[in-house]
Amino acid sequence: MGVFTYEFDHPTKIAPEKLFNGLVVHSDKVFPKAYPQVYKKLENVSGNGGAGTIKKAHLAGGQQVNHIEVLDKNKLEFGFTVVEGHHVLKGGVEKIYNHIKIVEGPHGGSVIKSTAKYFTEDGIEFKEDSAIASREKYTGLYNAVENYLLENPHLY
Repeated sequence: MGVFTYEFDHPTKIAPEKLFNGLVVHSDKVFPKAYPQVYKKLENVSGNGGAGTIKKAHLAGGQQVNHIEVLDKNKLEFGFTVVEGHHVLKGGVEKIYNHIKIVEGPHGGSVIKSTAKYFTEDGIEFKEDSAIASREKYTGLYNAVENYLLENPHLY
């Protein structure tokens, strides 16, 4: 099995704790409202929302099942493994581990430090274009959640 790691930072105008609540803790409520063209519904298949939970995302392009590995409200860290999803698990990619840590921004707001690890079948060379496309999708989500929280300052 091969592993390809892709990292990027995404600055926002939202304070770290508020962003973590909107992006992680209350994602079931926020994603369908902030980014309805992609996220239709999020639901826990099993678990209470913390580490070990299996969560299903109903997306415009299909479904994705994630296994939550890390949810640390104190450290503002969240990690999950995509275990099902024909739109992302293709071309020899067996699973994807995504991890974010939200930190204070240098001039206020926050920075989302995002890491994705793509686990591929033996002999499969991962194409960086796939990681760049994934980054663009996450950037769209991060921007949508940021805008939603700016438009709804009373939340979280």
